[in-house]
Amino acid sequence: MEQRCKAVRKLWAQGDALKMGMDWTEEDLGKPQIMVDDMWGESHPGSYHLDWLTKEACIGIYESGGKPAQFHVTDICDGWAQGHDGMNYILPARETMTDMVEVHASVIPWDGIVLLSSCDKAIPAHLMAAARMDLPTIHVPGGSMVSGPGITTSDLAGPLTARDKRGLVEKNEMRNFKLTGCPTCGACQFMGTASTMQCMSEALGMALPGSALMPSTYMEIRRMARMAGKKVMELAERGITPSKIMTQAAFENAIKVHAAIGGSTNALIHMPAIAHEAGLFLDPTLFDKLGQKIKYLTNIQPSGKYVTEMLWFAGGIPMIQWLIKDSLDLDVMTVTGHTLGENLEQIRKEQFFERGLAYLSTYGIEAKEIIRQPEASKKYGAIAVLKGNIAPDGAVVKYAAVVPAMQHHIGKAAVFNSEEAAQQAIIAGEIDQGDVIIIRYEGPKGSGMPEMLMTTDAIVFDERLNGTVALVTDGRFSGATRGPCIGHVSPEAVEGGPIALIENGDLIELDIPARKLSVIGINGKKTSAEEISRVFADRKSSWKLPKLAPKKGMLKRYTEHAVSGMAGAYME
Repeated sequence: MEQRCKAVRKLWAQGDALKMGMDWTEEDLGKPQIMVDDMWGESHPGSYHLDWLTKEACIGIYESGGKPAQFHVTDICDGWAQGHDGMNYILPARETMTDMVEVHASVIPWDGIVLLSSCDKAIPAHLMAAARMDLPTIHVPGGSMVSGPGITTSDLAGPLTARDKRGLVEKNEMRNFKLTGCPTCGACQFMGTASTMQCMSEALGMALPGSALMPSTYMEIRRMARMAGKKVMELAERGITPSKIMTQAAFENAIKVHAAIGGSTNALIHMPAIAHEAGLFLDPTLFDKLGQKIKYLTNIQPSGKYVTEMLWFAGGIPMIQWLIKDSLDLDVMTVTGHTLGENLEQIRKEQFFERGLAYLSTYGIEAKEIIRQPEASKKYGAIAVLKGNIAPDGAVVKYAAVVPAMQHHIGKAAVFNSEEAAQQAIIAGEIDQGDVIIIRYEGPKGSGMPEMLMTTDAIVFDERLNGTVALVTDGRFSGATRGPCIGHVSPEAVEGGPIALIENGDLIELDIPARKLSVIGINGKKTSAEEISRVFADRKSSWKLPKLAPKKGMLKRYTEHAVSGMAGAYME
């Protein structure tokens, strides 16, 4: 591979001249050349610090005899987009970021790549680009934000927003939240999509062992980034590329880790998209099937008590892998140049676990409170894939965040053609206890598949509705979501899927143990499946796509070419 890159570079001397116009020397031209592409920018705390880590990765490359070159593709945060149409751009941005890394990696012949990112769409974009380019690549997670005063951003933002809408928040209370909600850089402190995807990167073997969820302010994370710079040089020398790492077995290993940590439902969008770039098909039902065999081990917010840095102190992903190692393929290759089994033995010998426990002792917390031993856990997995006459191609729910009373629920449909309309109805008290809220036309082709955090928080922090209503949508949810929230309904409404045909008053049955999501009645009365099929056929014959907000530019391109949420919501 290095010889091929050198041959391409010799085709046109102008490339060398352009490099010499920057910080390159003649000696550098003969070294292995490594692209270091990060998501740095003043876009949110998860990316603001990545330039620090990029510098460390570059030092590692220099120390190992290579020449790094820095590139940037700044990502954005769902938090910026709450409450307005900017949310529609968040998931499509994943495709744009992937494409830009492809551009950077294609125009110049590189011997290897280091990718640095922390958050929701950035990490899957980087892993998609890595699979697409198939050059020796290592990913560096940006780590976890240090928690605020005893509580995470999500725990404060939700109730504050709901109370603020009702005029119940004092000025000083809101000011204190703004001053302390995000005290450092790094990914949000709960097992949302950002933290989940850091874990998935490591579980796939694309990040160094122990790097996911590392506290972003520690020198340890800088040392890890420097080590990544050194390791990518080894990968380049040995020709170890993502296609040798991100195999079917590696994806199944990662899915099992996802079950053990209670990861975000958004992984069911991102992991199939990454697999697609790797030339693999990842059936989302694997998250359900494999998850039913893996114990749910962690006690991490939003479904548990502790923040993500505590998970790292308790042993992080290596400890999770160690505890479920009998269920994993330990022979898969990783970016260390060694197998997963070899990595686990090495990290144990290096006393990684002991160092984490030493940090944890500062807080007076035992590791077993954060990561349960398998024999101490009664729950399996976290994700269920539901099917029925509402979602013939499937829908997703994080059942680990659903109270037992709502695992099976029947309620009347309250139908909305946008999230904004649903949220306003909740705030206005127009939703009844027991209702099943339907939000449609929010899928990938409908509006770009925005998350529904404002609506789910409005439910959770309404004492009258919390624990009594369910939400069903062809959109997606934040990793911070709690309660019976069913997303990714496919086919989506804009394609004329059954969710587009539901009317107010239809009876909806949610049966998580049976993995079912169906209309079981019309006008508030139960009826036969045959009668429901007839009614839906009549509705379909007269259905017309409602007028949706006009789209332009990349959002227009995305909605015209995106596949379903259950398939990965990537662009064809």
